[in-house]
Amino acid sequence: MSTQLFNEGATQERAENARLSNIIGAIAVGDLVKSTLGPKGMDKILQSSTARGDDGLIVTNDGATILKSIPLDNAAAKVLVNISKVQDDEVGDGTTSVCVLAAEILRQAEQLLDQRIHPQTIIDGFRLATVSAREALEKAAVSHKDDENQWREDLLSIARTTLSSKVLASDKDKFAEVCVNAVLRLKGSTNLDRIQIIKKTGGKVSDSYLSDGFILNKKIGVNQPRSVKGARILVANTPMDTDKVKVFGAKIKVSDTAQLAELERAEREKMRTKVQKIAALGINVFVNRQLIYNWPEQLFADAGIMAIEHADFDGVERLALVTGGEIASSFDSPELIKLGACDGVEEIIIGEDRMVKFSGASAGEACTIVLRGGTNQMLDEAERSIHDAIAVLSQTVAEPRIVYGGGCSEMLMSKVVDEAAKLVAGKKSIAMEAFARALRQMPTILADNAGLDSADLVAKLRAAHYEGRSTSGLDLFQGTVVDVSGKVTESFKLKRQVLLSASEAAEMILRVDDIIRCAPRQRSNH
Repeated sequence: MSTQLFNEGATQERAENARLSNIIGAIAVGDLVKSTLGPKGMDKILQSSTARGDDGLIVTNDGATILKSIPLDNAAAKVLVNISKVQDDEVGDGTTSVCVLAAEILRQAEQLLDQRIHPQTIIDGFRLATVSAREALEKAAVSHKDDENQWREDLLSIARTTLSSKVLASDKDKFAEVCVNAVLRLKGSTNLDRIQIIKKTGGKVSDSYLSDGFILNKKIGVNQPRSVKGARILVANTPMDTDKVKVFGAKIKVSDTAQLAELERAEREKMRTKVQKIAALGINVFVNRQLIYNWPEQLFADAGIMAIEHADFDGVERLALVTGGEIASSFDSPELIKLGACDGVEEIIIGEDRMVKFSGASAGEACTIVLRGGTNQMLDEAERSIHDAIAVLSQTVAEPRIVYGGGCSEMLMSKVVDEAAKLVAGKKSIAMEAFARALRQMPTILADNAGLDSADLVAKLRAAHYEGRSTSGLDLFQGTVVDVSGKVTESFKLKRQVLLSASEAAEMILRVDDIIRCAPRQRSNH
């Protein structure tokens, strides 16, 4: 006798089928992005079926961007997408590494399941392996924050390592300097809102530069000062138009043109009063979120005030942040209005566009990275690359320990986990050995993506670590095993987060023994 438990159309996968479905989905996601890993990784083109022209076209090798742009139906695949997003939010880079490592851990787990080892035993072994790997990583981490010159060199090396796998790899030395200078201006803060990125097509990527101060992508009003020293800035979000009565649905009947002229005069006087209130605050720069019509623009020009209209929400909020002001919408209580300040405001030209630059802002950390390039896709990918680099650097400033890349950290952890497995009795040790093999897959993938003999290189790297050369890693440009200290540097926080997130995701996916899918919603025909 069978009992109908679920609604008609609902499906259920149980035990081995459920586990296999999850593992295959996760491995497929890992295989999708693993070819983008490392300095010789390849890019992906993501093309939307709905958007037209350049809007639906993305060229990238950023794991988080790839995964969040593609629709997935597999539940385990969505888990890997989520850990990629968390990695991006938490550290800013390592989004591909965390997916690939989680997929490799599950690939090893699949082989253990085939040997009839229980999932909970595998999970216990993976937990022990994670603890050993984390301890090895913490032991290998070093900090040079007390030595200013070495500390700066470490930051530059981290930036070069991050950018070497991006579209900016050919100019990584220049952009490493740009990113480090921008982050050091933050004086230890991880608030990246003070670092603005402006993209302008034209020129070449190497024409990009770091500009002190804040740049607003807007123009100064007609007949107004083009340059102001000792700026006192009012940032506002207020209507500055005069051609409509602001009562919804209002209708006004007039019997002759004199009454219409009187009405217009009243509106103009109302606007004059508003401008006088603004001018009475003692400002010489007025930045408004909304439009400024001709009449108030003329009044501002007569008062010698630089007026900038229609600044976007993001621009207004950033400007208020970096100049120390607050966004105002009414001016009846001057004592409640907080003005911003900076040393100077001037009009500059980038490419063919006029913009407004705010120099010497009260929040001295503010700066702008101006990116140039031939196509919008190039600029978008360059922006993602710069974002990853400054995010990792800001986290490194907060957590100054560093580790070495090029497969060095993964091989180091793999060696420690292998040695720890020898001291563990039972089947858990088999799971720990499998975890070590998964870690060794990371340098293998790096070598494969570079077109090198991965089996030979990884065997040499492993031998080097067992000989006690714990800073050995892969030089993917020469195809050799070298001492990577000072050459390929990565943030300790990034590596730790990749390890923990990947092992937690693999553990969660292994715990699942049942997948229940709801019946699709029935569409009614009317």
